[in-house]
Amino acid sequence: MTEKSPRILLVSNRLPVRAERRKGRFHFHRTIGGLATALSSVYQKYDCLWIGWPGVGVTPRLKTTLKSKLYSEYNCYPVFLQNRDVENFYHGFCNETLWPLFHGFPRTTRYDYAQWEYYKKVNKSFFDSVVGIVKPDDIIWIHDYQLMLLPSLLREELPDATIGFFLHIPFPAPEIFRLLPWRIEILKGLLGADLIGFHTYDYAGNFLNNLQCLLGIDNELGKVLFES
Repeated sequence: MTEKSPRILLVSNRLPVRAERRKGRFHFHRTIGGLATALSSVYQKYDCLWIGWPGVGVTPRLKTTLKSKLYSEYNCYPVFLQNRDVENFYHGFCNETLWPLFHGFPRTTRYDYAQWEYYKKVNKSFFDSVVGIVKPDDIIWIHDYQLMLLPSLLREELPDATIGFFLHIPFPAPEIFRLLPWRIEILKGLLGADLIGFHTYDYAGNFLNNLQCLLGIDNELGKVLFES
């Protein structure tokens, strides 16, 4: 008898489908983006449940309907966000702070403490959603710069969980990353994962250098021992 593979919870800012409500009915469209495309083969081949924002705000009465449709038709689970959350978290902190700084453009980076609070709030919303549906043998695979606090939030609640994280943009060198007022929180947030993936050896090296410079944490061939 073949042993069944564990379920994978794919967690990203957006779902691979976007919901839209017209004339009282929900319509769904494929999400356009590199992340959804990159993960489509994993999503189709394995037992996966994708957790993320459905791209639309709905009233409390319609949440159950949308949740049921996404689960039954697309194997997706929505994280519901309010418009001000999306504006301050995604359009604000993620795209005005993290994106330019991580790509090496500190002069165009905005540092807004109110937007940082929304970043923490939305990461907590994702945490609540994952904890509400995770099973003991699930593999939790978190994606990208929008959710860098989530690994440690989950680790605190689920100490035995298998948690992976992959960053789909560069990780900056210490001289750039240290400009971020919340650099320590971000590093500790990522360290909740068992495995952290990057696109290149240079990005992985930058991350390890930041751990050494900012937290005094060394590594042995890329392996880090960290106790929160």
